[in-house]
Amino acid sequence: MESKMARRCEICDKGPLVGNNVSHANNKTKRRTLPNLQRIKANVGGRPMRVRVCTRCIKANKVEKAG
Repeated sequence: MESKMARRCEICDKGPLVGNNVSHANNKTKRRTLPNLQRIKANVGGRPMRVRVCTRCIKANKVEKAG
């Protein structure tokens, strides 16, 4: 469960999305939307560890907070 990838939820593996900014003149430029990741202290295997988790997983109680 210990993955050191940047901008990824360690529970659901949610990562950045890629899309386009579209102007009024229909010009398209690439854009990235990043997931709302929070570093929280959670119980992983019975031990408290710091993990990067998206807010959707925190709200759905998919992670057990420590202390």
